[in-house]
Amino acid sequence: MIRLTARGLLFKGVTYPCTVGRGGLALHKREGDGATPIGAHRIVEMFHRADRIGNAPHWSRAIGPRDLWCDESGDRDYNTLVHAPFAHSHEMLRRADPLYDLVLVTDWNYPQAVAGKGSAIFIHTWRRATFPTAGCIAMRQDHLLHLARRIAPGEPLLVPPITRFRPRGHKAIDRA
Repeated sequence: MIRLTARGLLFKGVTYPCTVGRGGLALHKREGDGATPIGAHRIVEMFHRADRIGNAPHWSRAIGPRDLWCDESGDRDYNTLVHAPFAHSHEMLRRADPLYDLVLVTDWNYPQAVAGKGSAIFIHTWRRATFPTAGCIAMRQDHLLHLARRIAPGEPLLVPPITRFRPRGHKAIDRA
């Protein structure tokens, strides 16, 4: 089990520094609130950029140039993988920056999405230490790859209601 603690993501006795959403942790996640959803989740899919991550786990799917993630709340494809061309609001999975070079997809509001409940809750590479996400959990790419190689589809992810998030080696961040 992967567990979010006040100091980072804990897995098999190792704590990996990470960041969470700019909206903190939320029990009632909504699309666009910037919060990381509290609860018991699972890692259900993994994507990677084959041109950047050459030794991804066998169950990871390579991200193609047309791969997108729909974040249009009212669309029938809300919170799922879609492909370009796609007219509705979406995130590109194949990015110029390294954020989505390796992506662990959680089962938050997936695969049967409820409109407005939030989309694209992933574990991915961070921009930099302590820089918040739009609701995902983010960490150093080498730590993410280390974790990804040791999990299987369905790996539990627990995000408890932590009121004071303090990644190891960083100033405390109040998330009340």
